[in-house]
Amino acid sequence: MAKRVKKKRHPGRVLLILIFMAAGLVAAAKCLIRPPELHPVDPDGSASSGSVQTSASASMADTSARKPNFYTILVSGEDDENGGSDTNILVAVDAENGAIQCVSIPRDSGAYIKGKARKINYAYNAGGTELLRQTVGDLLGIPVDFYVSVDLRGFVKLVDAVGGVDFEVPINMNYDDPLQDLHIHLSKGMQHLDGKKAMGVVRFRHNNDGTGYGTEDLGRIGTQQAFLKAVAKQVLQPANLAKIGTMAQIFQDYVDTDLSVGNLAWLGQEAFDIGTDNIGFSTLEGVWNDRRALYLVDPEAALTLVNEHFNPYVEPRTAADLNIPT
Repeated sequence: MAKRVKKKRHPGRVLLILIFMAAGLVAAAKCLIRPPELHPVDPDGSASSGSVQTSASASMADTSARKPNFYTILVSGEDDENGGSDTNILVAVDAENGAIQCVSIPRDSGAYIKGKARKINYAYNAGGTELLRQTVGDLLGIPVDFYVSVDLRGFVKLVDAVGGVDFEVPINMNYDDPLQDLHIHLSKGMQHLDGKKAMGVVRFRHNNDGTGYGTEDLGRIGTQQAFLKAVAKQVLQPANLAKIGTMAQIFQDYVDTDLSVGNLAWLGQEAFDIGTDNIGFSTLEGVWNDRRALYLVDPEAALTLVNEHFNPYVEPRTAADLNIPT
């Protein structure tokens, strides 16, 4: 029987194959990692899918040019035992100019929900993420392009995945709620927080004896913003690039969003390039109204904030575009 002759592999040919394989992988990655795509607006003023055009901004949608690479994303967290969303942050990603702005919307902010002025955290209870997104857009007169709804168990796992976060706890926190199995016991000062302790920090509003921030939700928002800055700084460390797979899995398991994996990868790259120094936080200004039991947003301050940081259109918004209970 003739001996089978083993063919020699030419190193140049092998190298050529590897180059083509690498080029194919790069091309595939570029196809996957892409900026979010805004969906066209239907004649009735609503988006066909994906982004939602609210009633306040629909009339401007066909005539207003959008800024390039500018996206609005609503980030919400359900931590209300009644089914509401107590944490609502509107994020504007201005990739063209290298800036990210985040505005916290207090849970008691007055907004029109199904024709009646109610606390904005009721929107999630009444109609889920879609109604919440429409409500925020209607309040501020701008489209909310995408949403990210976070299961707070994922928040715990993310903090643990990056090795915890060093954070200056602003006050002594001592709160127990057996019904929610919520127990927060932290001392004021710099601490290294794991996921469970971090959850306690961002959920805390007051102690069982009534002491605490004094401003309830506004005090908590300030702490949340400071903590999110600390988390962003930790996540965007080069050392955590090796943990992207783990973080992506956590995101997949505990986050509901209409952004694709490729969109999220693109936004992550942009955030890494922008850096934490160019991520800003603010809170919707307003006053508490005892008679209406609502936090009434200041229309003038809101309009200024929208036009400075959150308006995706080239043309500025006007007072008539906002829909704020007074």
